[in-house]
Amino acid sequence: MESNSIDTPDARTAAADVLRAALDDSGAPWEQPAGDPYTFVVSLPGTRKLSTTCSLRVGEHTLSVNAFVVRRPDENHEAFYRWLLERNTRIYGLAYAIDRLGDVYLAGRLPLAAVTAEQVDRLLGTVLTNADEPFNTLLELGFASAIKREWEWRTKRGESTRNLDAFTHLTQPS
Repeated sequence: MESNSIDTPDARTAAADVLRAALDDSGAPWEQPAGDPYTFVVSLPGTRKLSTTCSLRVGEHTLSVNAFVVRRPDENHEAFYRWLLERNTRIYGLAYAIDRLGDVYLAGRLPLAAVTAEQVDRLLGTVLTNADEPFNTLLELGFASAIKREWEWRTKRGESTRNLDAFTHLTQPS
């Protein structure tokens, strides 16, 4: 039986080289853990969520993508997780997932043969769009009570509420 070229160490190295070049072209800051030529960590700047850290790992057969989105919600779990599941149907190459603590990540895999600069760019764009764009919605769904408490605490002490401006509607009387 002949070996499939995708499964060779050369395919893994080639995918890592493509990924490295694509990250350089992206302009986003990235790094590799010391001594690991197959793991890449990129910081994607956002507007609602200041930054999303995305880990890309070139494995034997696939490129895996993982990015932290938000911690486990404090409340309203059913609506929170339903929102994520409904959004999963519209995401390219990734899906929302939770870890054993209930924290939310974006996760996906791509065959090494499909790793191109265009696909890396598309996946990073998908991570950024789906971590940053819905961030305030996720906070409102899962942390409304905490946001209200924080608003009250800051206003009582004369502290700035500037980074809570997106949630002023939660702080107004019903």
